[in-house]
Amino acid sequence: QVQLVESGGGLVQAGGSLRLSCAASGRTFSSGAMGWFRQTPGKEREFVAAVSVNGGRTYYADSVKGRFTISREHAKNTLYLQMNSLKPEDTAVYFCAARRIDPAWDRTYYREHEYDYWGQGTQVTVSS
Repeated sequence: QVQLVESGGGLVQAGGSLRLSCAASGRTFSSGAMGWFRQTPGKEREFVAAVSVNGGRTYYADSVKGRFTISREHAKNTLYLQMNSLKPEDTAVYFCAARRIDPAWDRTYYREHEYDYWGQGTQVTVSS
């Protein structure tokens, strides 16, 4: 079992930056790919970014490409999302997600159903 706890959300002005963290507990952190999703009221949860098991491959939604960077630190069992040049449309609850295990260390995943564990989310609000 893996437990995921997000932190780092908050209120920021447009153009600003935030770094989200996702602390993972459990032995399978190093075994599966991970990702970030976000959701706004009345809308479905959407993919933001993903990183492979070995951290060597990343994948981003077009809406955040060039502004957001996903990374993971195995020694700290932590996933990160560095968000720069934030826009009001980035306002959402951000969730981290993890897969239980991956046979391939360099794959990324962008569909919700491909993830086994989810955090509770952290609110990011970008003011104009």
